[in-house]
Amino acid sequence: FRMADTAPFEDVYREHFRFVWRSLRRLGVPESDVADSAQDVFLVVHRRLGEFEGRSKMTTWLFGIALRVARDRRRLAHNRRRSDDENALEEAADETVDVAADAERRQGLRQLEEILDGLSLEQRAVFTLFEMEGLGGDAIAEMLEIPVGTVHSRLRLAREAFERNLKRLQARDRFRSVRAGGEP
Repeated sequence: FRMADTAPFEDVYREHFRFVWRSLRRLGVPESDVADSAQDVFLVVHRRLGEFEGRSKMTTWLFGIALRVARDRRRLAHNRRRSDDENALEEAADETVDVAADAERRQGLRQLEEILDGLSLEQRAVFTLFEMEGLGGDAIAEMLEIPVGTVHSRLRLAREAFERNLKRLQARDRFRSVRAGGEP
């Protein structure tokens, strides 16, 4: 019995696309690269779906592929920097949206990404799976194919780094505010 017999590619794509997209973003793939990265993930899925035997959950398998794609993108990213994320946001503007609330949300997301960028990919994967996806240690260990103790260790280190990065970002923002003549 092979999983591809009961779950054709189209079904896997339709059912798990949002999970893959979210996973790639949370693993630090820039918005401007997510579509290409998701395509890379599903190219691998299309090619290897017949080999998936169902010994793990489909999402576990997909996350592993997304993690490898994100790691490859991260390696390539140091060679190039893209600034078209802002342009994409402007082009996708919706006149009916509360502009102030939307700007605040985008700023919060940028700050979150900046904080998460300070984590290693391994720590970021554990942190986002636990804190944002709500998975437990056993599920994360299975998904990343690492011992549960390593999950707990990476989560602890990620939380510490997150806290340091948050404090650094807050200090930078206070400094900029004071420098600009605002309140400390």
